[in-house]
Amino acid sequence: MAVKTLKETDVQVMPELKSSHEKKRVGILGGTFNPPHLGHLMIAEQVADQLGLNKVFFMPDANPPHVDHKDAIAADQRKAMVELSIAHNPLFELETCELDRGGISYTYDTIKELRLRHPDWEYYFIIGGDMVAYLPKWHRISELVKLVHFVGVGRSGYSRKSRFPILWVDVPLIEISSTNIRWRVRNHCSIKYLVTDNVMDYIREEGLYRE
Repeated sequence: MAVKTLKETDVQVMPELKSSHEKKRVGILGGTFNPPHLGHLMIAEQVADQLGLNKVFFMPDANPPHVDHKDAIAADQRKAMVELSIAHNPLFELETCELDRGGISYTYDTIKELRLRHPDWEYYFIIGGDMVAYLPKWHRISELVKLVHFVGVGRSGYSRKSRFPILWVDVPLIEISSTNIRWRVRNHCSIKYLVTDNVMDYIREEGLYRE
């Protein structure tokens, strides 16, 4: 199946995504959110707008199987920061199924659970270009691509080529990372305009990322 690309100038719902009956179209933006930042919000908004999604669920993972060690904080603190980040956008909601399940967060298990819960919903799983390159190593990926639409968001330095079906969405390239935010907090640098004000206040009040 060929890779599909949504151009920056074409922000309408792609014709091939329309179905003969109405289904709720739900995006999923998963991640550690350690912490969530404005880049996450911008990506979710752009994908929802360009693909005509009804909702975007922000889904913190419990223990991701495919990322390097990160400065660990409690799951309930990451959850709280996501809730603060999305509080003022009615398009966004929190999904806690991976936190509730615990253990290693395999996307295959998550999508199976969500489809059982809402069999009439279509799911669009949003990933960055770095994760697109990593897809061949995902748990049960050959089965997973039959259950969910993968939406790729371009990242500098990563190819858009994939042997898996990807819906590509162009978004403004903003180089914000949770790793850099943690470094800034640890080194007493400002993180204003990198995270929402309420998340910035939460990080300060909880004393996160100082060491």
